[in-house]
Amino acid sequence: MCLMAAAAVAGQFALSVPAFAAPAPAGGAGSPQVEVQQAEPPKLPDVDREFYLPPTEIVASKAPGEIIAARRVDLATLNVIPTNVDAWQLSYRSNNGRGEPIPAVTTVIKPRGDVQDGTPRPLLSFQMAEDSLGNHCAPSYVMRQGALPWLLTGAATSGAQFLEVQAALAQGWAVSVPDHQGQNSSFASGPVAGRITLDGIRAAENFAPMGLDGRSTRVGMIGYSGGSMPTGHAAELRKSYAPELDIVGVAMGGVAADLGALVENANNAAGAGIVLAGVIGVSREDPELAAFIEERINPVGRVLLDAKDNLCVVWNSALAPFLDNKGFLDGGDPLQNPIVKGALARTAMGRSVPDMPLYIYQSNPDWLVPVPPVNKLVDTYCKDPSANVAYTRDHFSEHLSLEVAAVPSALLWLRDRFAGVPVQKGCSTTDVGSIALDPRTWPVWQQVVGEEVAGLFGKPLGA
Repeated sequence: MCLMAAAAVAGQFALSVPAFAAPAPAGGAGSPQVEVQQAEPPKLPDVDREFYLPPTEIVASKAPGEIIAARRVDLATLNVIPTNVDAWQLSYRSNNGRGEPIPAVTTVIKPRGDVQDGTPRPLLSFQMAEDSLGNHCAPSYVMRQGALPWLLTGAATSGAQFLEVQAALAQGWAVSVPDHQGQNSSFASGPVAGRITLDGIRAAENFAPMGLDGRSTRVGMIGYSGGSMPTGHAAELRKSYAPELDIVGVAMGGVAADLGALVENANNAAGAGIVLAGVIGVSREDPELAAFIEERINPVGRVLLDAKDNLCVVWNSALAPFLDNKGFLDGGDPLQNPIVKGALARTAMGRSVPDMPLYIYQSNPDWLVPVPPVNKLVDTYCKDPSANVAYTRDHFSEHLSLEVAAVPSALLWLRDRFAGVPVQKGCSTTDVGSIALDPRTWPVWQQVVGEEVAGLFGKPLGA
């Protein structure tokens, strides 16, 4: 009852604050008709089925990345403070891991004003660490003005990372924020998330009001923790799945390179709750794994999995930490079973070497995402003489603090990629006390903080 009352108050307050909405630019040839949203709280995705779940035959008739529907939306910090940008949601066709057509949604955002140096505007695909099992936790809903407050739903990562999205917009970049978990909320299913991410970039480039340079658009990708999985898999899949995209650089941190290692690391530890949610998410895209779990799960495990269904990241993390996740399945250590091994191998990174520059950053004492699999991933990539990897290990931060500390460093690296600054050839590994102590990043901190504070008072971001 308190949740409903608070949500209603927040929704009414959101409606009382004017959105900074400019007229939607006209679409180009072949662009879909842009629907203008009414000034009312947005529908939950499970209710908004016409947009999120278009008819199967319509989805199948489209090419990957082809837009099905588009609508203008208003975004807001904390769901109530309007963000002065132009934003739309795009419904488009993507593929699951079996190559079958699926619907997907991305939120595309354009700063107001022209690019200062007159060059074509670059596009950053920002993969949030959604880490959830419910569609109401998806970024397309969480970022919207008037949505149920993420402080109550528990979608804290998507809500907080919207500030990082605004930091990217302050650079003058266009941004695509895909709902990379798809309509099944398939948390940790990297191959599916990678395809949704790449098709979200295609959709953004296809959407005339974004004003991008089509397939010549310089594209970057970024993701941390749960956002590293779609980012890393998209980087590995680009040359086979979307070779026409000009992806000039990929930054990812807290890299969840091996879900099996995460399960082992989190068993009986603080991360048990969130990692178990990842196993549930993977099973939603892997029928063989889902059947194995149904066959082996014991009554206690059944209650726990049912309780986690449809929860956002905070409540999934808070529900059942420090438990023996492997003990919920009968028949011995599940990680030694061939079915489980096969499912986890299909979600692991390192199956191919990305053909664009990578910036990887990791906390050495990370308590949730252990560093050895990240070291192994870098070593795997760097066996290929064409690999281009800059790897930084931070020894003072842990999993949560590194995300915040590394934002200026990642933005600075991506800024150089968009500007065409050459990268150092080959692979390098750098160990630092704290990534935040790099003086080159301090002006970025100042600029980002200043722009975001001004943005909270209505200044157009990136203008």
